[in-house]
Formats: sequence, structure tokens, C-alpha cells
Amino acid sequence: MLDAAYIIQLQQNSWFHHLAEPFQQFIIQHGKKHTIEKNTAIFNAQDPFDGVYGVLEGSISLGYIDVNGNEAIAAIAEPIMWFGEISLIDKQPRSHDAIALKKSVVLQIPAQQLTELLEHSPYYWYYFALLTSQKLRYVFLEQIAIQTQSITQRLAQRLLFILEGYGNRSFIQDLNIQISQDQLANMLTVSRQTVNQELNLFEKQGVIQLGFKKIEVVDLEKLRKLASMGYLKE
Repeated sequence: MLDAAYIIQLQQNSWFHHLAEPFQQFIIQHGKKHTIEKNTAIFNAQDPFDGVYGVLEGSISLGYIDVNGNEAIAAIAEPIMWFGEISLIDKQPRSHDAIALKKSVVLQIPAQQLTELLEHSPYYWYYFALLTSQKLRYVFLEQIAIQTQSITQRLAQRLLFILEGYGNRSFIQDLNIQISQDQLANMLTVSRQTVNQELNLFEKQGVIQLGFKKIEVVDLEKLRKLASMGYLKE
């Protein structure tokens, strides 16, 4: 059984909050809490499906590292964000790596129990359709942004996506983003120098404050304006 504090935290997640009560109780009763050390894999690409995960504490990189050590980051999962459902749906091996960026706590909904539940109550597949549709929406938004928006807008939008937990959070709870400039550049497929220049401009405009592998948003409305217009009115 999960600690009460974690249960309250789960209720603040938009997906979990809208689950049917029996499904919520199933996750609380059958979920397994794991502590993951920094740089440790929760799973790797091509691993067999072992469950769906939610981040309770910490930060998880979702991406891929090739044989030469080159890293591609699709998203960074923080509390509360769910991941790993793709293999549940298509019955294929894992499509990406999930690596802890720092010591983290995750909740695993084990594969066997989850599969048995869905066989018995297929209606619950609807909720996984919602979860994947939510993520697909963000993928489309990013693809549209690549073709139509400036790097200023794309960077501001990506910071907002992270703050919102890619739609997983009912509201923005924390204005601090634990991420390096290299990771941001990787996610936006631009150079680190470009990201550094943009972030320094954001800081001069009073939108953010930079730290070591950390960005604190000090004016959320200004960040939203940058994402929308690409500039701030004088």
C-alpha cells in the first residue's frame, strides 16, 4: 500500500484523477514502489514489457542512447508523469530507454496484474487511449513548432511543456526545471550555443533565472507570451 502522501500526489495527476475509482484503487493496491539510483535504467530499448510507470520523485529521461554513446531525449518525466504504456498497447519490446537523471522514486503497475485487469475489464483500455492521445498531441505540437515557430517560441514552449508535465499535471506545481542546456539543445535539435544565447536573453528579460543544470521560471506569464508570440512587448 502506498504512503498517504504519494496517494495525494497521484490525485494531482490529471490522468489518475479521472480514472474510475476501482481502477485508482487497483493502482494503489497493486503498484510497486521502486527507488532508482542516478544513471540507472528502469528499462532499455528492446526490453520486454514489465509494466507502466509513474514518477513519484525525481526525474527520468525518456530517449535513446546509441552504441556510440550519442543521446537523443524525447522527454523528461517528473512527478507525476506516466510512461511505458506503448508496449502495453502494441505488445512490442520497449521503444526507448528510461534512465534516472537523479535518484528517483517510481511506481510500477506490474505487467501481469495489469494485463489480467484489462482482460477482465476491457473498458479500462479507454484510459490508456487517453494517455497515449495526450502524448501524441504534444508530439504534433512540437512537429508543427519545428516548421512554423522561431527557436525562441520553441524553447519557451518546451519549458512550458516540462512545467505542465506534458499534460500530466492538473496545475503547475513547481517553477523549477532540473535540466542541463545540453539536454535542452538535444530535445530541440539545435546547438547548445543557440540554447545558451536564448536562455541568457530570457534571463535578461526577467523570465527565468539560470542555475547549474537548473532553470527557475520567475515570470510564468512572460514565458507564455514568448511561447505564443516569440517576443515581449516593451
